[in-house]
Amino acid sequence: MLKSLDYVSGIKPYVPGKPVSELERELGITESVKLASNENPLGPSKKALRAIKNFISKGSEVGRYPDGGGFYLRNAIASRISNARMYFGIESIILGNGSNELLDIAVRTYMTHGDEAVMGYPSFVVYSMAVRSVGAKAIEVPLIDQRHDLKKMAEAITERTKIVFIANPNNPTGTINRKDEFKSFMKKLPQDVLLIADEAYIEYVTDRSYPDTLKYLSEGRNILTLRTFSKAYGLAGLRIGYGISKPEIINELNKIREPFNTNSLSQVAALSALLDKGHLKRSINLNNEGKRYLYKALDEIGVKYVPSETNFIYILLEKDSFTLYNAMLKEGVIIRPVGQKEIRVTVGLPEENQRFIEVFKRVLEVV
Repeated sequence: MLKSLDYVSGIKPYVPGKPVSELERELGITESVKLASNENPLGPSKKALRAIKNFISKGSEVGRYPDGGGFYLRNAIASRISNARMYFGIESIILGNGSNELLDIAVRTYMTHGDEAVMGYPSFVVYSMAVRSVGAKAIEVPLIDQRHDLKKMAEAITERTKIVFIANPNNPTGTINRKDEFKSFMKKLPQDVLLIADEAYIEYVTDRSYPDTLKYLSEGRNILTLRTFSKAYGLAGLRIGYGISKPEIINELNKIREPFNTNSLSQVAALSALLDKGHLKRSINLNNEGKRYLYKALDEIGVKYVPSETNFIYILLEKDSFTLYNAMLKEGVIIRPVGQKEIRVTVGLPEENQRFIEVFKRVLEVV
């Protein structure tokens, strides 16, 4: 048997869910509701879909390689994030096959065997997977009050630390770290350590005390801010995200980035989605309305949850989460168990949220 490297063999692979159609076939159910992957229930903007159709109609373009540098999209992103106080040029932007690819590129660029990366726990599982894949060590610092314990994370930094990951908002808890604690953390962060600020859910944040990582970046700090078109922009199936950093950091990442890592359809769709402010606003409003409904319903049931700055809710159970997951699956409602007694539920359309609550209440009585 071909044997992988020791540090690779010890990694638990990410386990994706089965296609909804296959689950329905296996369970003999129809019209199931998927609330497990934090997708935008409205899907992409109509402008993005039109851009895809227009591109496809030019058959010859599909047969050509995509723009390897994503020139137009990177320009549009740079323009969107720049303002009177901060300017970012195209050289500060890198595109990825989802922001997921970019954190993996950053790890391969700056880490090797024996290095360490500090991260919260629980948080996005891919951080530790990426770190372990290069033979480095993931230092997981337990959350405090369901949020990153930035004080303890700063204390966990050693001379071997190369990267610190902060998911803000955090996945799976939906919480944020605020300006004051982030400012305190940045004072303690060594200049030779890269901070990867994962802001995949930033569009959904309503708390005004949310920190501005781009401000620290404009001051010359070593930060890679990651954002995505998979969540609020509804382009999860096209896999496109972006990173913002100092040009010299972007230049190093580009040495590892594969040529043509983002395809033509994802680029044209993301460009149109970025410019469609109306669709983004509708998506955010729908999410806020859905959270209010779910909060009220969960309060009435008497189930604990964590108020969220994202498009999902972290629910704390008194029962086994996997038993509940399987019971709800048989009823056609797909959620995500993320701990022994914790589940994560995506905020869906009004009728999907209502279906979740109806099934959730019924299943809680029997499991």
